[in-house]
Amino acid sequence: MKNTTLNMIDDLVKRYPALDVCRSSIQETVEAICASYSKGGKVIACGNGGSASDAEHIVGELMKGFILKRPIDDELYSRMKEVCPNEADYLRDNLQGALPAVSLMNAVALNSAFANDQAPDLAMAQQVLGLGKKEDVLIGISTSGNSANVIYAVQMARVKGIKTIGLLGGRECKLKGICDIAICVPEMETYKIQELHLPVYHALCMAVENEFFDE
Repeated sequence: MKNTTLNMIDDLVKRYPALDVCRSSIQETVEAICASYSKGGKVIACGNGGSASDAEHIVGELMKGFILKRPIDDELYSRMKEVCPNEADYLRDNLQGALPAVSLMNAVALNSAFANDQAPDLAMAQQVLGLGKKEDVLIGISTSGNSANVIYAVQMARVKGIKTIGLLGGRECKLKGICDIAICVPEMETYKIQELHLPVYHALCMAVENEFFDE
């Protein structure tokens, strides 16, 4: 990783000293996500309640410019001029480089249909089955670490050879034991865990963005 990327992790720990215990797992996660993107993969995120919002938040930071501007490269701009010459400049000036990511929480029709017709706790796993490929990374967010639907999604990811990351709290839990990487923030109460999840995934998104878009 770039020194500037490592500095971002150092800065996170300076601002939130309690997260020093997560430093190695955070760095491992950055490396895993970067490896996924280098192989043409994507980030898949999921969670329940506030963690569902966190999954959406992660996707929002990856799919557009977060800290950096992410300009459109010359090769893509040339293709724009071929396909839509009148709009090429507008597209280039306003679109931003994207890091592919998808949340399993916004497929309302699919999730509700599957919950009604099959099994509510398997709706996320069904999406992983349909969307996941071995180059991807799945981030399962759970403050309890025992959310059944997230566990099933992680298990299906493992079946498909997908790298799995748990964004968890300090409790002993099932997800900690089945994820390839577990970021366990050192809090026990739900809202306090969520308060530390946000700076962690902000740092992850900044670090990955820095690896691909910082010149």
